[in-house]
Amino acid sequence: MDLIIRNATIIDGTGAPGWTGDIGIEAGRIAALSESGNSIEGSSPQEIDGTGLIVCPGFIDPHTHYDAQLMWDPTGSPSNLHGVTTIIAGNCGFTLAPIKAQDADYTRQMMAKVEGMPLLALETGIDWNWSTFEEYLNRLEGNLGLNAGFLVGHCALRKYVMGDSAVGSDASEEQLNAMKELLTESIRAGGLGFSTTQARTHSDGDGEPVPSRWANENELLELASVVSEHPGTTLEFASNGCLDGFDDEEVDFMIKYSKSGNRPVNWNVLTVDSHAPERYQNQLAAMDRCAEEGARVVALTMPVIVGMNMSFLNFCALNLMPDWGPILALPLEERMERLRDPETRRFMEERAASPETGVFARLTGWDTYVIGDTFTAENEPLRGRRVGDIAAERGTTAFDTLIDIVLVDDLQTILWPGATDADPESWRLRQEAWKHQSVMLGGSDAGAHLDRMQGANYTTRFLADCIRGRKLTTVEDAVRMMTQVPAELFGLKDRGVIREGAHADLVVFDPEEIGSEVLSMVDDLPGGTSRLFAGSVGLNHVLVSGVEVIRDSTPTGALPGSVIRSGVDTDTVALG
Repeated sequence: MDLIIRNATIIDGTGAPGWTGDIGIEAGRIAALSESGNSIEGSSPQEIDGTGLIVCPGFIDPHTHYDAQLMWDPTGSPSNLHGVTTIIAGNCGFTLAPIKAQDADYTRQMMAKVEGMPLLALETGIDWNWSTFEEYLNRLEGNLGLNAGFLVGHCALRKYVMGDSAVGSDASEEQLNAMKELLTESIRAGGLGFSTTQARTHSDGDGEPVPSRWANENELLELASVVSEHPGTTLEFASNGCLDGFDDEEVDFMIKYSKSGNRPVNWNVLTVDSHAPERYQNQLAAMDRCAEEGARVVALTMPVIVGMNMSFLNFCALNLMPDWGPILALPLEERMERLRDPETRRFMEERAASPETGVFARLTGWDTYVIGDTFTAENEPLRGRRVGDIAAERGTTAFDTLIDIVLVDDLQTILWPGATDADPESWRLRQEAWKHQSVMLGGSDAGAHLDRMQGANYTTRFLADCIRGRKLTTVEDAVRMMTQVPAELFGLKDRGVIREGAHADLVVFDPEEIGSEVLSMVDDLPGGTSRLFAGSVGLNHVLVSGVEVIRDSTPTGALPGSVIRSGVDTDTVALG
C-alpha cells in the first residue's frame, strides 16, 4: 500500500453507521478496507493514525464558479481547505470557453458584473490564450489540486456564434445550428453538459441582459437535446423562480428542458425562510410537479447561513432591491444627495418591503446590520456594532440610521446584514427540505462574489453544526448529503463513497474540532485585489487521488487533481 489510514471511524458516504477500521490506498484508489475491529495487515511507507478521528469521502461542491480562479490558483482555495475534493463549475450559463479573442473583454466585464470577480484579477491573472473548450480544459489538466468538472455555458456559445447580436436578438436557424455544433464539440472535449440562465438579476457589463436571456424557448430546448446525445452529461438552469418562486410557465419549461435533454436539471438556490414560507412551498411544489410529469429537477440549498457584506458604494445585492438600482447607479455625489432626501429614503424602504423583493427580503432586517470597516474618525467607534442598537441611542429608525452612517463615509462603509432567516422555524423547515427527493445540498458560488460573500466553507460549518450545534441530522447523513448524493446526480464514477476500487478522495477530521475560521478580507488575488476568506479548523488531512493536499488545515502544495470529463469520468444519469 502507498498509504494506510489506521483505526479511524469510517463514515462511508452512504448514510450507514460509521465503524472503526483501516483504509489502504494504492495507485490513487482505495485498495483495501477493513471491517469493524479488524486491521489491514502489513505496513506502508506512509501511515496516518486515525485514532479519535473520522474519515469520509471528499466533499463534492455542485455549484461553483472557479472557472477563472483555477487559472491562477489551481488549489481551488478555500474550498480545498474545507475538504472539497471535487467541484462542478461552468454554472448559470457562464464559462470562459469557447471564446474568440475579440470577445475576451466583454466576457471579463460580464463576469466582473454578474459573478463579482474583480476585473483587475481577470485582466492580470489570466492570459486568455485559448479558444475552444478543449483548449481551456487542457490548460487545467495536470495543474489542479482538486477534481473539476465544467458545464458548457450558454452565454459563451451565443457570443462565439452570434457576436454582438448575441445581446438583443433571436438566433437564426443557421446560428442555432452552429451553437448546437459548438456544444457538441465542447461536450466531446469533456464538457459535462449545458448550463443557462434566464434570471433577471444576470446582466452584463453594460447593464444589458446577458446573452442567454435573449434566447427563446426553442433555442433552449434544442441545445438541451444535444446533451441527450452524449453519455455522462447533465443540465443546469438559473431562473427567476430561484428568486421569487416559479410560475406555471417556468415549471412547464423546466419539464420540457429536462425531457429534451433526458437528463436531470439542477438549479441554484432554494432559500428557506419562515417569514416567506409561500416562496419555499411554491418551489418545492414546482419540483413535485416536475417529478409527476416524468422530469427530474433538483433544487440546491445551503445548510448554513452564508455571510455576506454590502455597501452603498459598489454593486451588490442591494442594487437588486426593487427600484433601488437606478438610485444606486447614480454618480457618487448625486447618489449621496438622493440618499439624504427623506422622500427617497421612504421610497426605498417601502420598495424593499414589497413582495417583489423576493429572496432578497432576507437582507431587509436593517436593525440587524453590523457595521464593518469604516473610513472616518466619526464612524470609527461604530465598528462591530448593530445598527438597531445605534438607532435606539439616536432615537431614529434603523434604516435612517444605516443611511446616515454610510453617508458619513461617502458610502464606503462595509455592512454585514444579520440574517432574518436564522430563527428556529426556518431551521426546522430546512431540516424538512433536506429530506425532499428533489433537494440537494450545495450552492456555495465559490469562486464568485469574492469580496461580498464566502460560501466555500459550508462543508465544515455544517459538520460542526451537526456534531456540536443544532444537530439537525446525524454526521453520517450530513456526509451522505455532501458526497454520495451529488456524486449520483452527476454520475461521477467511483466518487462520493468509501469502498474498494473507489478514488481515494478522502477527508480526515477531528469531530471535536471541525469547523471554520471566521471570515476575513485578504488581498491575495491578482493585481492585489481582495476576497473574503476563511480557513478550516480540525481538518487533519485531505487526500485527492491518495495524495495529501491538506495537512492540519494547511495546503501541502500538491496538485494531484484532474479534469472530470463527461463519458470518461461520468456515467449517464437518464430520466428513464
